[in-house]
Amino acid sequence: MRTEKEKMIAGEPYLAGDETLVKERLHCKQLLYELNIKEYILSEKGKAVLAKLIPNAPKSLYIEPPFFCDYGYNIFCGENVYFNVNCVVLDGMPVKIGSNVFFAPGVQLYTASHPLDAELRKSVEFSKPITIGDDCWIGGGTIVCPGVTIGNRCVIGAGSVVTKDIPDDSLAVGNPARVKRKIVPENK
Repeated sequence: MRTEKEKMIAGEPYLAGDETLVKERLHCKQLLYELNIKEYILSEKGKAVLAKLIPNAPKSLYIEPPFFCDYGYNIFCGENVYFNVNCVVLDGMPVKIGSNVFFAPGVQLYTASHPLDAELRKSVEFSKPITIGDDCWIGGGTIVCPGVTIGNRCVIGAGSVVTKDIPDDSLAVGNPARVKRKIVPENK
């Protein structure tokens, strides 16, 4: 029989109140307390906390506190990823972020979701992964919903709600976010 954590990682309905998951979220919150309150400036101590919090990221990951996540270990980053202040990553499933990705203030990445059925919603939840390609800029206040993939070299306008996949080289804005145009490199 699968554990609730295994179910969560697989995208199946799981019990968020499971003892192991509660302990892991508490551990994450303790690290977030160290990062967001005790260290606040990303000093050498802050970087050590960040390495424990998000072990699947290179040393080039930079986060401006405060920052919030559920587990931390489900966040995977390439090189040179930058989170500005007040970003939230609900990482019940993997959140894969490419290299050279910039998140403006208040960006929220949600893998967590809940059943539409009210009775089921009382007991279980589920997650869907999020993937963001290389060389992206995610504008302030953007919300990326469960299961979304944002391609390489995309710009998501401030305040957008991304509910569907965005193809490579796209400028997408709005609620829901829609591709407004292709981005063509200026040197071509």
